[in-house]
Amino acid sequence: MIRATLRAPSLLSLLLFWCLAVIPPGAQAEEAAASEEWYQVDALNRGLGTTPDKIDRTTPRSALESFIIQANNGDWLAAAHMLDLSDIGEMEQRTRGPELARDFKTLLDRKIIIDWYALYDRPDGMNERGGAETPMAGKSRRSILLWYVDLGDRPVPIRINRIKPKNSEPVWVVSRQTVDNLPALGDAFAPSALEKALPTVLRQEAIWGLQWWEAIGLPLAIAITALMGWVTKKILSRGMHRDRRAAPGSFLVAIRGPVTLLVMTATMGLISNKLFIFSGRIDTILSPLTVFGIVAAVLWLIVNIADVIIERLVSFDGGELSAIGEGQELRRAMATRVSALRRGGIVLIAMVGVGIVLNEASVMQSLGISLLASAGTIGLLLAFAARNILSNILASLQISMNQSARIGDKILFRDYICSVERINFTYVQLRIWTGKRLVVPVVDFVAEPFENWTMQEHFTLFEVILRLDHRTDVTPLREYYHRLLDEYGLRDDPDSRGVYVSNHDIWGQEVLFLVPSDDPNTGLVTANEVREALLAKAREIDCDARPVFPRHAPMDADAVPAQS
Repeated sequence: MIRATLRAPSLLSLLLFWCLAVIPPGAQAEEAAASEEWYQVDALNRGLGTTPDKIDRTTPRSALESFIIQANNGDWLAAAHMLDLSDIGEMEQRTRGPELARDFKTLLDRKIIIDWYALYDRPDGMNERGGAETPMAGKSRRSILLWYVDLGDRPVPIRINRIKPKNSEPVWVVSRQTVDNLPALGDAFAPSALEKALPTVLRQEAIWGLQWWEAIGLPLAIAITALMGWVTKKILSRGMHRDRRAAPGSFLVAIRGPVTLLVMTATMGLISNKLFIFSGRIDTILSPLTVFGIVAAVLWLIVNIADVIIERLVSFDGGELSAIGEGQELRRAMATRVSALRRGGIVLIAMVGVGIVLNEASVMQSLGISLLASAGTIGLLLAFAARNILSNILASLQISMNQSARIGDKILFRDYICSVERINFTYVQLRIWTGKRLVVPVVDFVAEPFENWTMQEHFTLFEVILRLDHRTDVTPLREYYHRLLDEYGLRDDPDSRGVYVSNHDIWGQEVLFLVPSDDPNTGLVTANEVREALLAKAREIDCDARPVFPRHAPMDADAVPAQS
């Protein structure tokens, strides 16, 4: 028993050694390399008969060129030799082959733009010029992706494969999987009934590979789309021509723009998919635009409806929020946070929309968008071009989060006394006390210091500075100052009131009068009225015996500091 157990491995080892000795290493390497260069099959299209000599299937380019030539000549049986009919019985290949060839020609005309530069005229399909950034450079290929075509709710890859039948040279043909989908693709993109009814002259080639009906139909489709957009906008605007700024709480005004865009996009989609089935040169532009239009309209509609709901729930009126009273602090904080959430939601929705558009574009392979998206080139370009915009967006979110400036806050920015009206994506809108608007980029607003008069404590001390003569007795003005503040009903405590000689020079002395205010919105006006009354009192006191204002010669006027 032990002897038998030891003998079996010995025989197996001898057998493996004999196999390795009999099969040359070169043959093993050749077999492995062959499996990477083509797909091995027993036979290819036996039911079609002998392959005509006029067909060249040795390279990817020559195979497609031969198909197009035979299809244009109407020799569909010869064109069928360019398809892998392995899933069709030999008895049916001669009948089904020409029909599938017609479907593939329809697909080439309607949906596919062949990149002839990517189809190399080499039997192995190798790209010998590409550098390290090209993944397949310097490698033999046995399958080449021509395009993606949408069939229902799924993308269908259109490929050509390198097939090697036994005892024959390898050839390039349309892949078996693609051939299986050709009947459905042919039905989906076959000429419409309207196109079939057109005169023969309109179905002849015009310019840029387009037929005459396409050259006429495309401008007509654009005109119909524009007309539908105009009619939709007129219907939604009937009797009400207000815009979002004039009526921010109107649902009808909010949906007018998105619905108009959606109707225009749907109109163009129906025309290009049902009425006119345009060729690939036009479809590669219309399909991405249709996807972009639908996505943009839906997301725009969501944002506008959300804005209307927010506008009805939360007030963003700067004048209303700037008022001082019970609960105003909470209202200002709430308005600022909701505004930040809105901006964050718009950023998120925009990212989702871009993702959907790029995903659809990668399926359609339109205008090389998928290549750029897969390599991340679009992201890099957009990030570089929009770096300032992104900085402003992040800065606006920073303001809203740290509450350093809230909607309705009274602030002093760059010597402007103003209130915060809006904190937008890229700019802060400030309302100057004179009624003018100051628009500041968010990055600049965050980078510069500013005074917030409404933050936490509303009590503010305003300063009134008068330049008086050195011989002026401040006591009468101080007494008048206290009587004046009593008349205004302002605070009467040592920390709120005061008259001080704050500075002096050869021209005179500076006297500081503090004017307390519990409302920053009216404090400036009160301080200016106090200044006017103090100047009037000073003029009553001023005389040669008791000078109040400094005496200067006209030639010294430029050197005298202005009154504060």
